[in-house]
Amino acid sequence: MITKTIMCPKCKNQVTIEGKPGEKKNITCEKCNTKGVFTFPSDKPIKKADVGPAAIEVNGLTKIYKDLKAVDNLSFNVRKGEIFGLLGPNGAGKSTTIKAILSLIRTNSANIKINGHDIKTDGVEARRSVGYLPERVSFYNNLNPLQTMHFYCELWGVDKSIAKPLIREVGLEDAIKRKVGNFSKGMVQLLGVAQVMIGKPPVYILDEPMGGLDARWVKTIREKIKYLNEQGATILFSSHILSEVENLCDRVAIINKGKLIAEDTVPNLNKYLQIKPRLEISILGLNGKVPEEIRKMKGVESVNAEGDILYVTCESSIRIEVIAKLKDLGYNIKDIITIEPSLEDAFIKLIDKEEGGN
Repeated sequence: MITKTIMCPKCKNQVTIEGKPGEKKNITCEKCNTKGVFTFPSDKPIKKADVGPAAIEVNGLTKIYKDLKAVDNLSFNVRKGEIFGLLGPNGAGKSTTIKAILSLIRTNSANIKINGHDIKTDGVEARRSVGYLPERVSFYNNLNPLQTMHFYCELWGVDKSIAKPLIREVGLEDAIKRKVGNFSKGMVQLLGVAQVMIGKPPVYILDEPMGGLDARWVKTIREKIKYLNEQGATILFSSHILSEVENLCDRVAIINKGKLIAEDTVPNLNKYLQIKPRLEISILGLNGKVPEEIRKMKGVESVNAEGDILYVTCESSIRIEVIAKLKDLGYNIKDIITIEPSLEDAFIKLIDKEEGGN
């Protein structure tokens, strides 16, 4: 829900209304009886992954390096046709998990399948359907992008004619004759994305695909992930960048210290944790003063102020009451923005719970 305070064009009386993104509401000014219609701004639709067959199945994955348990009895499924995020802080076990899925490391225990093929008994067929982008992409420095792509086409047994179109797709056509050794990290990453698309695999596994890149390259790779998914591909990618996971993923698994903490859609994680929305209320002349009457209201979790902005974290059901109380107290409300809980809020709370916080 969105809470907005709007001004009557005739008598300048302020009216507070609440509605859903994209909803139209008929409004009648209480003071002068002027009628009007207000449309709430549209919000990005929440993606919902339908229940379906699994493209990647991970059950009971454990990997121990000497005295370090990098992954601890981890289990999750990635459904066909979805974008699935593996989220966790650095050192959480994300790269180890991905290497185990691809059978690039030996595990202490695991039952892993890709498109129904067991990686232990049918590993070649399992990996045949996967395009893999490692965390640290590396190519021969003395080759240019076209030579690099031709090399991988030969490895995959794919016609080399696809090389130039794929290079063009990731925006490297102007650098097609430059040596890869002279590329920036972002350009190498883009060439890696082009390389994993050879043969149009149905499953993509991308390890920190946007790590360390500037905004320009992040945008390009994000759009490419969306495009591949729209073409029907299943995508598993790991990240510690909360905003990218939130913007792209149908579902997310949060891991910490090798353990699965939670697996669900972002809205469901927020609902499970009962994270409350935050109101950002612009009040003329507030000057950083916190109204104690608001702090004492039932359902209000926290209140603080910066300049003329009052921040109130509270139950969704009492947002209108908070606004009404401020008006009763004589505060001049200029604008109201409702900030819904984000993946960052869920992530921080889950990690805090896992590590023994309150």
